[in-house]
Amino acid sequence: MSRVCQLTGKRPITGNHVSHSNTKVKRRFLPNLQKKRFFIPETDQWVTLKVSSKAIRTINKLGIYAYLKKLERKGVDTGVKLKG
Repeated sequence: MSRVCQLTGKRPITGNHVSHSNTKVKRRFLPNLQKKRFFIPETDQWVTLKVSSKAIRTINKLGIYAYLKKLERKGVDTGVKLKG
């Protein structure tokens, strides 16, 4: 699987590792992804998502169902089919 957050779309970016002598070498900055199971009480189902830590914080704030509905309205494909 690729290193992409299913909800926010965060993906690796490239930049430079800069040494003390100011030598620049290409490197990758990887997002902080976690594979996590969430229970959606409104639809009585479990979903497993590969999400960034920022997405987990937003889910804690809004709730998983409200966040998925918000993304659905925006047209983001989350890979989760909500019943009802």
